[in-house]
Amino acid sequence: MALPMEVLIGFIISLAISTIIIYIVSKMFEEKEGVGTALLAAFIGSVIYALSYYFIGGLLASVIGGIGWLVAISALYNTGLLKSLGMAILIWVFAAVISFFLPTLVGPL
Repeated sequence: MALPMEVLIGFIISLAISTIIIYIVSKMFEEKEGVGTALLAAFIGSVIYALSYYFIGGLLASVIGGIGWLVAISALYNTGLLKSLGMAILIWVFAAVISFFLPTLVGPL
């Protein structure tokens, strides 16, 4: 089954935006890893959430996906879970702000 082109383009744009946010937050936490690690964290987060929603669904999937992503951030950035939690919260805040403004930047279509 082929994916519609809109889904693929949307995924790539989301991945790029998530990568930039994760990279900026990691620099705010004085991490030394670069854009490649941020890209990997964004991709792993997408896979974890997709799998948890596919197999579990609902709010529980979100909780399990979030815990899995925390462990992934902790492993990728060699940090403890508390620092990973701080990074994840800041990433979530930035993503929420950007997702609020991004659709309105181009104006009404």
